[in-house]
Amino acid sequence: MKKTWKMADKPILIASISICICFIIWMLIAPDIVRHVFSSILSGFSTSFGWFYLLVVSLFLILMIYFTFSKFGKICLGKDGEKPQYSTFSWFFMLFCAGMGIGLVFWGAAEPLSHYLWPPTGIGRTSNAASEAMRITFFHWGINAWTIYGVFGLPLAYYQFRKGKPALFSSCLEPLISEKGTKGILGKIVDTLTVIATIFGVATSLGMGAMQINSGLYYVFGIPYNNTVTFGIITITTIVFILSSVSGIDKGIKILSNVNMLLMAIILLFIFFAGSTLFLTKFFVDSLGKYLSSIISSCFWTDPFGDSGAWLNNWTIFYWAWWLSWAPFVGGFIARISKGRTIREFILGTILFPSVFCFLFMTIMGGSAIDFDMNGVTVIADALNENIAYTLFALLQQLPLAKLLSLLATILIFIFFITSADSSTFVCAMMTSKGVQNPPSMLKVSWGIFVAAVASLLLYVGGLDALQSVCIAIAFPLLFLCLAILGALLKALKEEI
Repeated sequence: MKKTWKMADKPILIASISICICFIIWMLIAPDIVRHVFSSILSGFSTSFGWFYLLVVSLFLILMIYFTFSKFGKICLGKDGEKPQYSTFSWFFMLFCAGMGIGLVFWGAAEPLSHYLWPPTGIGRTSNAASEAMRITFFHWGINAWTIYGVFGLPLAYYQFRKGKPALFSSCLEPLISEKGTKGILGKIVDTLTVIATIFGVATSLGMGAMQINSGLYYVFGIPYNNTVTFGIITITTIVFILSSVSGIDKGIKILSNVNMLLMAIILLFIFFAGSTLFLTKFFVDSLGKYLSSIISSCFWTDPFGDSGAWLNNWTIFYWAWWLSWAPFVGGFIARISKGRTIREFILGTILFPSVFCFLFMTIMGGSAIDFDMNGVTVIADALNENIAYTLFALLQQLPLAKLLSLLATILIFIFFITSADSSTFVCAMMTSKGVQNPPSMLKVSWGIFVAAVASLLLYVGGLDALQSVCIAIAFPLLFLCLAILGALLKALKEEI
């Protein structure tokens, strides 16, 4: 305990814990007020500043493309000639599981089907709606999303491994505010903000994951779907991911990530060959073409005339805010495992390849759900209407070996739950222990408990709406931090070449 306290960055740790505790107490004593505040935040931020989210994320993408193909792309995230710490496959598996995980499985069938049933414009349940649904889904889970992770991870990896600085986001601002500034009040505020963003961002996905695990247990074993069971799931998985986090990256996260990717591949391949294989193949190619041909207009579509109603706020802007709230932890984790990669390798590995995998996943899951509905099987749409978390399992029930598939899917979500929480607690512990690469186990345990508590209470006071609202509120200041970090990185890279 004394060793942990000695290694801890006390101002950041105390401030972060205090804010978390105050928030938890507030949720316990005034859930109705919290629910109202969350609703107001969601409406205010998305309506007034939605355009700003879209504009800044588009700027991030432009800058990352520039870094990739400019002379900066060859710079090593480490000392010149240093080899990568992890194999390419293990590196990709870990970053992918940290970056998408539960959210991908939760929305894999639900999002494309939702856009097909209720498109932003036009009539639902048509071939045009189906085509547009997958294009939109590709946009939400493609290079824009992964770019947000990259803009946090790249600077942190650069300063951590090439410049020998602590693994803190305040270190990334050194070219702008000096080393003294990074260790002063401004630096502490930045690092505290990223810890809080990590806690609430991950809590959102863990809440979704617990809801979906519960729905899987309901479909497979008939276990009731209610808050009591959901909270029990969060408790059990918290114990497991804390044990995994304490065991370290090489033993815990790496092994679980490899197992999870294998399990996901098995499920996807089974659905692909057991379902409408030719349709899914054509659908993927068609959707990819529409996505690539429309990406510029999609990046800047702000719906100024209100043709889509609240659709843009509830989907695209929420997603950008969600990725931003996850970016400190995912970026921090990706940076930690990217030692020895070049900037070009980092960006391509973090943005391009995960996007393609997301496209395949969404096409197989979402495309299968749409195909069933177009052929008169409406039970999946009915499940979506009842509870989003039911959608995946309603889809699996239409396939051969439905019970086995549902069980495997539940295990997949469970492991994703663990790897996401595992990675987040590791990063929180790292950021509250002066940026050391191997933070104390006690800090990992403490942050694991906080993540679980926040996820449970957010579900208690408002369910998915509360989770979405917190994400958007937390993400807004991170937009400005991202811009400052990228400006500082550009300055540092120009000085190096």
